[in-house]
Amino acid sequence: MPIDPFILLLLATVGVAALFPARGSVADVASGASTAAIAFLFFLYGARLSTREALDGLRHWRLHVTVLAATFIVFPLLGLAARGLVPVILTDPLYQGLLFLTLVPSTVQSSIAFTSMARGNVPAAICAGSFSSLIGIIATPLLAASLLGGSGGGFSADSLLKIVLQLLVPFLAGQLLRRWIGGFVTRHKKVLGLVDRGSILLVVYTAFSQGMVQGIWHQVSPARLGALLGVEAVILAVMLLLTWYGGKGLGFSREDRITLQFAGSKKSLASGLPMASVLFGAHASLAVLPLMLFHQMQLMVCAVIARRRSHDPRAQVTQPEPAAATRTAVGTGTRSG
Repeated sequence: MPIDPFILLLLATVGVAALFPARGSVADVASGASTAAIAFLFFLYGARLSTREALDGLRHWRLHVTVLAATFIVFPLLGLAARGLVPVILTDPLYQGLLFLTLVPSTVQSSIAFTSMARGNVPAAICAGSFSSLIGIIATPLLAASLLGGSGGGFSADSLLKIVLQLLVPFLAGQLLRRWIGGFVTRHKKVLGLVDRGSILLVVYTAFSQGMVQGIWHQVSPARLGALLGVEAVILAVMLLLTWYGGKGLGFSREDRITLQFAGSKKSLASGLPMASVLFGAHASLAVLPLMLFHQMQLMVCAVIARRRSHDPRAQVTQPEPAAATRTAVGTGTRSG
């Protein structure tokens, strides 16, 4: 099974942070650059999201509400249920990261790609991922403040205000300027995609540097990491089954069930990393580790499922909308999802 090249870059960044962590004034510069990169990242998200597509997608509100319920209700409930695994299977810091993983928004680009591959409802996947990312800017920190409390790095009104200023305000600014810069963003999507990924790598380097300086990595053993992977595999399997068979029970078509499965069972690394950096501060390195592992796992598993769905004899042979929608979707999110 091929590994996403971006995961290799993430691992390399973690290695660099382990060998050459930012200290002193260098850490201050890296922190400031990371803050600016996060704001710019969400500015680009806002500039990419087509307001017309979002409004058109409201007509399929039952599907979008179901995706949001899977992302922000069912996932967190599974995260809360995993509390019973502490301390026998998971340490408390790893559990906090696992719980945070269940609170972040769904992916955009990878959900669209897998939905298209499986011949699902791609326009709905575009809107579902976009709605999840937008609502997650507010929902994720509120859920984190409620469920993680002080153990998540000191959540307060100040941290929520920081989320609004650093994530929501740039996003809204991008939306307001989309009329003038939308064409430029579309024409230079490859270059700006590199900027996206570079911003995320900078956030990872800053977070893991802080963890190295504070020595928190001595708290994680290989056995604990293996246990974390096992727990995440169970959560992913449960969500894949619930979204697929739950969609059938709700009367969705095959195409809509595919959209529900891929958009409702996945978590966004691109959105989660910046949020964790803002919310957890110096404790962000352990908080984002479960999300990084889950990201690669969901890509590998969903790639297999999408290929199987594409060969389903019930799939429509001629379905021109997904291909066109996929070309439109390049401006709605980063490839890292």
